[in-house]
Amino acid sequence: MRIFRCGLPLLCFLCLISGCATLPAPEPEAPPVVAPPPVVPPKAADLVEDGQPIDLASERYQALFVELRSKHGFSDEELTALFTGVAIKKRVLELMDMQWEAKPYYQYYPRFITLGVISKGKKLIRQHREVLDRIEAEIGVEREIVVAIWGIETQFGNHEGGFYLFQTLNTLFDAYPRRSKFYRQQLVEFLLLCRENGVDPLKVTGSYGGAFGQTQFIPSSFRAYAVDFDGDGRRDVWQSVPDVLASIANYLKKSGWTLGAPVYWELGQELQDERLMEAYKAGRKGLVPWRLVEEAQGITLAQPPADKPLTIVGLELEGGGMRYVAGYPNFQAITKWNNSNRYAMAVSELAEMFRAPLSLSPAAVNGGASE
Repeated sequence: MRIFRCGLPLLCFLCLISGCATLPAPEPEAPPVVAPPPVVPPKAADLVEDGQPIDLASERYQALFVELRSKHGFSDEELTALFTGVAIKKRVLELMDMQWEAKPYYQYYPRFITLGVISKGKKLIRQHREVLDRIEAEIGVEREIVVAIWGIETQFGNHEGGFYLFQTLNTLFDAYPRRSKFYRQQLVEFLLLCRENGVDPLKVTGSYGGAFGQTQFIPSSFRAYAVDFDGDGRRDVWQSVPDVLASIANYLKKSGWTLGAPVYWELGQELQDERLMEAYKAGRKGLVPWRLVEEAQGITLAQPPADKPLTIVGLELEGGGMRYVAGYPNFQAITKWNNSNRYAMAVSELAEMFRAPLSLSPAAVNGGASE
């Protein structure tokens, strides 16, 4: 008699063929682990109501009042008159919370360089020739650059902002945590500049970010750079065109502007050296020697003042591709006014338009800007 061997004990084998036993069922698969959605912190505007009274008894406001009294000599009566009833302006926070995506340069510059702006700027340069002559002689900044910034910032004084600045600065100090410390200092600087220049703090209007006047200075910039150029004893960036223009020039001069020096240089639509590409990616901090730019691009550059290094700027072209320029120290001075390379390029090219014949449109230089 043969014995059937299959590697299983006889009992298990008999159970299998008789159906009295089954193999264990496989364990069910564990459900996939789903990560919880990221927690999105509420925006500053979501945490307040419009017109909500600011808590002047809070620790931060009590510390502010101590500083204003002890360090800057404000009386209790002055502080009471200024701060009583101050309330949140929710729209300020909503605008600060918005993340505006930077537009490519071919869409950016037509907002500022139009035939109307060019025509108006040329007229104002002629109208204020004597003041601009003095500015070039005494401060050392070209008139076209000064007027270009004036035009881009406020359309030559026509759009200064409609938010009451005292309420704006209090709103940002009290209810915008990310920059509360910065706006606390701007609030102090604002009260000081108003006292120094005989301005009522409760009547000044400006932008939602705290800039004001035809120059759109923030308070600390006003105190550092605004000048009295009409000789009336006040630094008036609201009504005095000489003060406005000279204050813009003074800011640029203190930021490193050199009269008569280049602003930028065309490099073409490709960068020929990885070091230039790295400088471009580094933005305003990506400084490279001007000789390196010359050699890498195979072009001749004007020598910058004191052989200072250059930045590499990329500007988007309509239809794709890039236009690269070298930013000279004068270009870099404009980026200290506004840290956008697009802004600095728009200022530079608008200034060029002011020098060009009146019939020359922005489209002739930039390929498409028109009013």
